[in-house]
Amino acid sequence: MVDMSNCATPVDARNAALSFDDVTCTFVSRDGARRRGGSRYTAVADTTLHIAPGEFVSVVGPTGCGKSTLLNIAAGLLQPSSGTVRVFGQPLTDLNRRAGYMFQAEALMPWRSALDNVIAGLQFRGMSDAQAREEGEAWLARVGLQGFGERYPHELSGGMRKRVALAQVLILDPDIILMDEPFSALDIQTRQLMENEVLALWSARKKAVLFITHDLDEAIAMSDRVVVLSAGPATHPIGEFIIDLPRPRDVAEIRGEPRFVELHAQIWSVLRDEVLKGYQQQKRAVS
Repeated sequence: MVDMSNCATPVDARNAALSFDDVTCTFVSRDGARRRGGSRYTAVADTTLHIAPGEFVSVVGPTGCGKSTLLNIAAGLLQPSSGTVRVFGQPLTDLNRRAGYMFQAEALMPWRSALDNVIAGLQFRGMSDAQAREEGEAWLARVGLQGFGERYPHELSGGMRKRVALAQVLILDPDIILMDEPFSALDIQTRQLMENEVLALWSARKKAVLFITHDLDEAIAMSDRVVVLSAGPATHPIGEFIIDLPRPRDVAEIRGEPRFVELHAQIWSVLRDEVLKGYQQQKRAVS
């Protein structure tokens, strides 16, 4: 059951940038595909979620509950078993070409410089090298990497590589930004710098964002709305909270605000039991 105690008026699906309507995603093992009644696993079940244009929505839930599956469905990398995904009102049947995807894992091409990584998408679209390089340099400057364009990924720190990846996504000016725990591998100081960088860039352009994270503090500090998923299998939203903290925000300073502490307690009261369920399921799986 969705906790509506802190919810504003639901987003109208007709005006949403990204809509999930009764989406279910079930995987069948290779053996299961060969024989009737084989092994099946439902990662996401009966999920309805609407994200408005310009809205920053974070999704939290236990490890392995299906958060990344939801993001892959939004990207068009996975097709739901049932239900409908819409992008600005149009059914999504292929890759989501109005979305940019920032992965959790390292996704830079090691044989290309930072600048060449950033402009790869523009070149793929047919933009001239001269124009692409001009735009790439401008985006490297925006993410604090002016003068680092000729360095290769192995010559950059983890935080710098994340900045390159961010520029690589944003240079394409996507209408929807999908982010899968992009800062989880960074140290806390670098992570907070990157979180503030994302908020500054988002505030300037106000794209719809679907942000996956395990970090509840991060979700609250960055978002307009936080959605809590149940433990898997068959994960689905069980809580939805409007984050009514003022903007602009500094992710480090906002954590000390009384309202932040109150929101954290409210969301954790819904999330806690699901985290314990997920932990117990993992223990049983390896025992």
